[in-house]
Amino acid sequence: MSVGRASGLRTRPGAAWALVAVLLTAALAGCGRDDRGARARLTLIETLGGADTVGYARAREPRPFTFPLDHGAHPDFRNEWWYVTGNLTDGAGRRVGFQLTLFRSALAPAAPSTASAWATNQAWMGHFAVTDEEGGRFRSFQRFARGAVGLAGARADPLDVRVEDWSLEGSGPGATWPVRLRAADGDVAVDLVLERGKPPVRQGEDGLSRKGPEPGNASYYYSFTRMPTRGRVVLGADTLQVTGASWLDREWSTSALPAGVVGWDWFALQLGNGWDLMVYALRRADGSAHALSSGVLVDPSGVKRPLAYGTDITVTPTDTWTSPVDGSVYPSGWLVELPGRGWRLDVLPVLKNQELDLAFRYWEGAVVVSGSDGRGGLGGRGYVELTGYAGALPER
Repeated sequence: MSVGRASGLRTRPGAAWALVAVLLTAALAGCGRDDRGARARLTLIETLGGADTVGYARAREPRPFTFPLDHGAHPDFRNEWWYVTGNLTDGAGRRVGFQLTLFRSALAPAAPSTASAWATNQAWMGHFAVTDEEGGRFRSFQRFARGAVGLAGARADPLDVRVEDWSLEGSGPGATWPVRLRAADGDVAVDLVLERGKPPVRQGEDGLSRKGPEPGNASYYYSFTRMPTRGRVVLGADTLQVTGASWLDREWSTSALPAGVVGWDWFALQLGNGWDLMVYALRRADGSAHALSSGVLVDPSGVKRPLAYGTDITVTPTDTWTSPVDGSVYPSGWLVELPGRGWRLDVLPVLKNQELDLAFRYWEGAVVVSGSDGRGGLGGRGYVELTGYAGALPER
């Protein structure tokens, strides 16, 4: 979803809201490629609760989306992200999952009044991760950069969103698609071409995704749910020529989680029958879902069908996984049911440990789907994001 993804939040719930404190200390202090020393042990709620919304634009009502303009930055809002996940396969059947997320966070409503080329009120962060299913290995990386002197930024036309050399680049002026996605760190790299696929899905109320009952506690949010993808993945000594499908979440906001919410579980599933499913549960401390939890089905032609959480769709954890970092316990396997359609989907991680132990800790990983639509088998692939579990204390 993209509320801001765990350490980074999306509402998918999606991934930038919780990044503000880290960006303040790391991005402007000197920028770094994997500055784990900047890993301030803040909780999600502490970070979001201290955020100031004065002076920023707010998402208060639906607005028309204009492309390619809305592929670029919205600096009047405090947070924004470009969130891409995907599942890929090479010619021999070797499977790889990837995540590239580029986050923008405003440090103040207005740019500083100085002539210095280094001056900026925009901080950027990137997360890059690859899941090697056959090799049983998960790798994750991060970068910080100032939104100045070409280190990081976002332009709509021609599309160019980047944190250093991690980037999303369009085809040229007036021609966003296909988009080239590139990221590399050490002996891990992706160089992919993403086609448009289905039309953009305006999440929530015609693109207004409400995160809380207060006016302005919402985001503008759209998704490309099934982008045909091809390209190259490097895993150490192996270079794989791959094809598959990717999912892009775009979200910008000046907002915070509603009272009582400690995190969220987000699912983006691409099913073998051509349908796509997004669902997120805004999670309370007792594990129950907030009333603003939601979902959407996207049919093979790209038409969305909203889902009411708890009635049209339910999500039940079926297993757990314990983080070796500090013993935090995550769900690890889910039964997703759509009673009105007769769908029962078993969702399993391809690897148990797909936890990003970066500036903030969260679980974001590739999953495999199996099950039935009431008439026959129904499978697929996707990604799941889990926030608010790392370092969480048991409820008293």
